[in-house]
Amino acid sequence: MYVRELRLRDFRSWGEIDLTLRPEPTIFVGRNGFGKTNLLEAVYYLAHLRSHRVSSDAPLVHSGADAALVTATVENAGRELTVQLQIKADGANKSTVNGSPSRRSRDILGILRAVMFAPEDLMLIRGDPSERRRFIDELVAQRGPRWAATRSDYDRVLRQRSALLKTAGAALRRGGSDADSVISTLDVWDGQLADLGGQVTAARIEVLRALTPHVTESYAAIAPHSRSATLAYRAAAGPDVVPPDDAPVSADEIGAILLARLSELRSKEIDRGVSLVGPHRDDIDIVLGDDVAKGFASHGESWSLALALRLGSVELVRADGVEPVIMLDDVFAELDAQRRAQLVAFTESAEQLLVTAAVADDIPAAIAGRRINVGVTEENGPRRSVVSGDDIGEGGT
Repeated sequence: MYVRELRLRDFRSWGEIDLTLRPEPTIFVGRNGFGKTNLLEAVYYLAHLRSHRVSSDAPLVHSGADAALVTATVENAGRELTVQLQIKADGANKSTVNGSPSRRSRDILGILRAVMFAPEDLMLIRGDPSERRRFIDELVAQRGPRWAATRSDYDRVLRQRSALLKTAGAALRRGGSDADSVISTLDVWDGQLADLGGQVTAARIEVLRALTPHVTESYAAIAPHSRSATLAYRAAAGPDVVPPDDAPVSADEIGAILLARLSELRSKEIDRGVSLVGPHRDDIDIVLGDDVAKGFASHGESWSLALALRLGSVELVRADGVEPVIMLDDVFAELDAQRRAQLVAFTESAEQLLVTAAVADDIPAAIAGRRINVGVTEENGPRRSVVSGDDIGEGGT
């Protein structure tokens, strides 16, 4: 799989650019802040329908524009699809495939499979549980639009249930019909939250089971003298949510456990005005030996674990029979010689490798390919990113 053409309009610092790419390494070189990462971010967004850097879409739209346009022609095993996504600063995004409108933007998920390595990956080890939840949810979503829809439905129900919890206490104190209405409505939301939460949790556990051996193997190759690395799902509803490794994963059984926990914690949830049970409060434990890595792993161990998570993600996609686009966003400057060598060796088989670097010398000599210089211009208006050089496809500004 590779991106043959990438076109951006009003995306981040890029007013307009048309790039022709090939199934080979392409290296974007430019000073920090010049916009080279934005090119990789656009590809990442098409693959995941979210940025790897920000949680909202508004920062992705060029200053003064109402929407950004990202278009990519993707070739995969002789099949060619052109995906276009209109990203709005405010409002719902729109997408097309080969010129035909998609019913929902998430329908394009799976057309492009891509894995990004970035300095932000260190937060997967050291950051909040939300970082690790997002990581596993992105892997689940790449299984297809249905999985993204389930998570979206869960988030919608969670918001509505949480809003009800914030007003439930006062209604219960008033008593009468208000109290009866609140309890009846909470029963409905509890059922929906448990059902969707069971599906989200089951999908996460299944993906985590498939990912773990790849991460264990990758970490052993990167840090052969360290302890073994593994992954474990930690549910806020309790350990009985996660079945033993040799047992099947049942969304219905997990949903039943969640429903029972919601009932047990209802009074506490009403007092606090928040939903205390569900996949939105779960975590992924990244374990070294017998200890959870967060809080004790060294800087080198943390980087090795972060790399192992991404390398494992690539292998997970490959297990589906797809060679993903691999993107390395200025990571070589963060790695020591051994980890650089491991990453270079791993990416040698990539069909398409997209790399950014602030300094060309940071790129190992073993990565040979096109080099595209990224600069900026302030002619004819606000500052914009530009590419320069002869080997840039069709070019752009």
